[in-house]
Amino acid sequence: MTPENTQSRPWWKHDSAYVDDGAQIGDGTKIWHFSHVMGGATIGEGCSLGQNVYVANGVSIGKGVKIQNNVSVYEGVILEDYAFCGPSMVFTNVRTPRSEFPRNTSADYTVTRVGRGASIGANATVVTGVTLHEGAFVAAGAVVTRDVPAFTIVAGVPARPIGFMSASGDRLDFSGGDTVTDSAGHTYQKFSDTDVRRLA
Repeated sequence: MTPENTQSRPWWKHDSAYVDDGAQIGDGTKIWHFSHVMGGATIGEGCSLGQNVYVANGVSIGKGVKIQNNVSVYEGVILEDYAFCGPSMVFTNVRTPRSEFPRNTSADYTVTRVGRGASIGANATVVTGVTLHEGAFVAAGAVVTRDVPAFTIVAGVPARPIGFMSASGDRLDFSGGDTVTDSAGHTYQKFSDTDVRRLA
């Protein structure tokens, strides 16, 4: 089935997807097979939710966000504009889960923030309470247990910095100096190992 807007609304969902009453969905967003958006979720315009995506109450998703297949976005997660969640990546939202002693109310959840343009690779895990700053890049299979600075690439278990990447996806090599211009013409400056900024 193609994503034709035949449902008299400015966003589209596949017939097998569920969007509960009260959910706020932006114009042009597409919600694919077997996905479920809870009524307290907010999703911006121009987003894509792949097959079998779950979006919980209280979740905030910005514009232009892409969430690939088999991702659950739990309460406490904030995805800023143009964030990317790769296939089967995992968010957690409770620091010390116990089945016998449930921690399943909004007060139990900690906030995880994925900054503008940040990307999370396939099968990566992002432990609750961390922030991925603007343009951060998490490699496939990584386990993120601490904040990731802007435009920094992390990989491994636990995830550690291995380099830098521009907003447009170019590796940034600062070996020749503190400033680098990427293929899109944007200039980045490295102030320290944890502080890279886009200047223009």
